Amino acid sequence: MLSPRFSVFLLVGLSLASQASAEDLLSPAKREIAMQLVSSAENSSLDWRKQYAYIEDIDDDRGYTAGLIGFTSANGDMLDVVARYTSMRAGNPLSDYLPALKALAAEGDSAHTGLDPDFVDAWKQAAQDPAFRASQDQILTEQYLKPAVEQAKKDGLSTLGQFIYYDALVMHGPGSQRVTFGGIRAAANAVAKTPAQGGSEKAWLNAFLDARVKIMREEKAHEETSRVELEQRRFLKEGHYSLSPPLRWRTNDEDFVIER
Repeated sequence: MLSPRFSVFLLVGLSLASQASAEDLLSPAKREIAMQLVSSAENSSLDWRKQYAYIEDIDDDRGYTAGLIGFTSANGDMLDVVARYTSMRAGNPLSDYLPALKALAAEGDSAHTGLDPDFVDAWKQAAQDPAFRASQDQILTEQYLKPAVEQAKKDGLSTLGQFIYYDALVMHGPGSQRVTFGGIRAAANAVAKTPAQGGSEKAWLNAFLDARVKIMREEKAHEETSRVELEQRRFLKEGHYSLSPPLRWRTNDEDFVIER
């Protein structure tokens, strides 16, 4: 039998572990906040659930951009979404476009070859299907949210740091090239240390955001930096490391708030 004192310590430890787990960006409450924050920057709306049907070419050399976080036809994640959907629902409105999406992704081609004129309508039609929405959710989690959280934890970062990594991964994509998430992190690491390396989280995240802003200003579709300067940098300055409401920020010339 455990002693009363040890039992108390055990309960306190379990409680603290539970709290730490609840702060993870993968938890339902924090994920909801992350989705709203990204949607405010990408779509000028907190209603991220409306974005399953979103699709357009934003002229950023990535072809069609669509869905919750802007899956693209040139970079392969749109292909992954459609392939996952087809594995769940054969003969869906998008399944016939798999060969074209494979060809475009293989070459990193931003053209609409094999997609026009009906791909946009097919995407919007598919977005009415819960299986298609689930496919978007799954690819988002596997390719962006989980990797961001895992790297942030290795770097010793808070929930805010997890979100800052996630938002950068969504916009710039994975990889080690200078303009990708890995390149941005490497640039930050040249001037600051992560908390896991003994550095300050605030200093590290500011260095990371500085490196990201530099890349954003070089890209014609991403040169508007308010999602960094007036959102993430504001949260960092105000000490919102747990990313807990109330949260107030400004992006794309609009003010947003999450009260609770």
